[in-house]
Amino acid sequence: MSRTLSVIAIMLLGLQGTKPSPVSPDPNTPRPIDAVDSVFIEDLTWMEVRDAMKAGKDTVIVATGGVEQNGPYLTAGKHNVVLRATTEAIARKLGNALVAPIVGFVPEGDINPPSEHMKYPCTVGVTDETFHRLLTDICACYRTHGFKHIVLIGDSGGNQTGMQAVAAELTAKWTDGKSKVHFVPEYFNYPDVKKWLEGQGIKQTDEGLHDDFAITAIMMTVDPTSVRMKQRQAAGKFKINGIDLAPADKTIEWGRRIVNFRTDATVAAIRKSAAGSGK
Repeated sequence: MSRTLSVIAIMLLGLQGTKPSPVSPDPNTPRPIDAVDSVFIEDLTWMEVRDAMKAGKDTVIVATGGVEQNGPYLTAGKHNVVLRATTEAIARKLGNALVAPIVGFVPEGDINPPSEHMKYPCTVGVTDETFHRLLTDICACYRTHGFKHIVLIGDSGGNQTGMQAVAAELTAKWTDGKSKVHFVPEYFNYPDVKKWLEGQGIKQTDEGLHDDFAITAIMMTVDPTSVRMKQRQAAGKFKINGIDLAPADKTIEWGRRIVNFRTDATVAAIRKSAAGSGK
């Protein structure tokens, strides 16, 4: 027997003693432990998602954020941090929704040569075409899984056109009644938030830092580190647009109120759109 054949024979003998690869689990396998209380799909097991859907959660929120420059105090993932707070509040108020992993890769300007946010080293941007295809595939996944309503919301202005286009395209394509895609521009209501805050006595003077009180306050409800609270306190810069952020507890409470304001507007728009779809 040649050396090559001998090696093959030894390998085959070795394989005879190995165990077969585990098969994919039965999709109907009962969940062996209690489910956690979360609306975030990426924080759930596949069994928890399945059982949540069986219990009536037929809506998935697909939210787009971004990774970009946000002034000297806020982390590059500002929009994603904000969405962590707002999407949870929206999903819980709807009562029948889960939240998809936040889409952090969005258009941020030309890549080469760089323009807009792409001029800054923290930024990750994609082309409009890539964004369109990414959202299309994400929506298709959730349609496959059986969600009846797929809700698109975005926390950044540059995301709105792409989401609207994808929603319109898929609405025209998916006419079988299985799933409906909703683009909800009412979520991106920062002018309304500013007006509401002014009515509450919070009047800002724009410092041109791509930052404001509402965003900072919401982020602080999630993680004060994301707004560099301690470092700003040490440097005497714990304020934004003329508004003092101290005491922190007071700003965090404002953040919760702002989240509730945005949640109410968004939930009303989602329910209106879902009712209009006839489902």
